[in-house]
Amino acid sequence: MTEEIIVFSFTRTGTGLNRSLCRMMRQRGKRCKGYAPEKFAENGIEPVPGELSKIIGGSWGQSTFLFIGAAGIAVRYIAPFVKDKFTDSPVLVMDEKGRYVIPILSGHVGGAVRMADEIAEMTGAEAVHTTATDVQKKFAVDVFAKKNRLCVTDRQRAKEISAAVLEGERIAFCVKAPDCRIEGKIPGELVLCEEPEEFFSYRYGILVADRDDGRGKSAGRKCDEQGGVLLLKPGNVIAGIGCRKGIRTEILRSGLESVLNENGLGLEQVEGIASIDLKKEETAICSLARELGIPFDTYPAEVLKEVPRVTSSSDFVEKMTGVDNVCERAALAYCPEGKLIQGKCIRESMTAALVRRPLRLNI
Repeated sequence: MTEEIIVFSFTRTGTGLNRSLCRMMRQRGKRCKGYAPEKFAENGIEPVPGELSKIIGGSWGQSTFLFIGAAGIAVRYIAPFVKDKFTDSPVLVMDEKGRYVIPILSGHVGGAVRMADEIAEMTGAEAVHTTATDVQKKFAVDVFAKKNRLCVTDRQRAKEISAAVLEGERIAFCVKAPDCRIEGKIPGELVLCEEPEEFFSYRYGILVADRDDGRGKSAGRKCDEQGGVLLLKPGNVIAGIGCRKGIRTEILRSGLESVLNENGLGLEQVEGIASIDLKKEETAICSLARELGIPFDTYPAEVLKEVPRVTSSSDFVEKMTGVDNVCERAALAYCPEGKLIQGKCIRESMTAALVRRPLRLNI
């Protein structure tokens, strides 16, 4: 779900609800902005500055939008920006008396369904879900992937699997990701398969594995041959980075991609970036983290020194930063329960190390 929630209202009654919603959301620690026509805008609600469509376009794909009013109003305003559910903003509508709240766009991937349930819980409204898998209470692969931070490699295949589930078809399910534990009950729509022969006997299958990692490598090749398999790649890698001051973003990105590729991983599988606090404002790292939509955390040398073991040490780095190995220590400080899967690698003007967080699949 996106971090910021933008609420639009168009009447006096609707703006009263807008004000209450913004207050409740802020009390829950959420960033929330409320907009209304100037004659209703007061007490925490801002007047719409210029064209409402400019607010939407400027935050599309980054914010959640809630329209208090007719669904048709929302549809007309968002229409120019709608592309696909993997990049669209979550959009909801709510009647001005607060009786119903309806997710109308990016319900699963963007989190509009979850937001509708949260608003309903806060206000006493009824959340109205129209997505078929929600209505029929069926397994939804896009919800499963988002909840567990798994990268969907084939959007069309994901749609086909959802359609097959709704038709009552059972889907093969196999996990080949390292250090993984399944938590929860396997839904009836899925068949947990241990052997490839069983897995590939089904028309559709979901495989959780790295693109080119161990047994997942051979399974990944089989996925290309078997048309009905959806590969979900775990996004549980932390990249520790050290670099020269002023490194260009493209060089940093290229260096990190090189280290990831050598380990059968991709940028989309990185869940966070870590470094020493001296690099807190390093433009290239900040830019890459924003581009990937992931956190960038930094730690003082005193904290990094507490990491018990590293694979290599550098007197020069210690002299410059106060710690002998920035990238490994930073990645392990970010995820102490993780496993170092790639020690310090040197690339142009940078170093990188990779830590994998244990994968817990919440079914």
